[in-house]
Amino acid sequence: MLLKNIALILLLGTGMVVSGCSRQVSYQNDVLPILQGACFSCHVAGEGAQNAGLILSSHSSMMAGTKMGPVIVPGSAASSTLYLVISHNVDPKIQMPPHHSDKMAQGEGKPLSQEQIDTIKLWIDQGANNN
Repeated sequence: MLLKNIALILLLGTGMVVSGCSRQVSYQNDVLPILQGACFSCHVAGEGAQNAGLILSSHSSMMAGTKMGPVIVPGSAASSTLYLVISHNVDPKIQMPPHHSDKMAQGEGKPLSQEQIDTIKLWIDQGANNN
């Protein structure tokens, strides 16, 4: 019994909840590859970024957001425009990535998987760090 209590105290002391342990999400290893595969055709520096108004090719440019303001609120995916548009919690006209049949044939424009959406959500909720 004492050993179980010590283990519980150690888990709680590290900030991990026993019933819902979550992994630390890395921008470089987890988030950036998702963005590269699904977003870079429109959201990198150059002509695409001028049309889209958001550059996602670096952490700093992503955190800068658009002319209208930030698209990420560190610590709150529910308040982050980026999360809302990829999770389809907005008008279908502005969901990302856009569903273009010509781009889908090239492997672009496909909706993100639930796992990819959850990864970005968790990263934002963890503070959207450049890690």
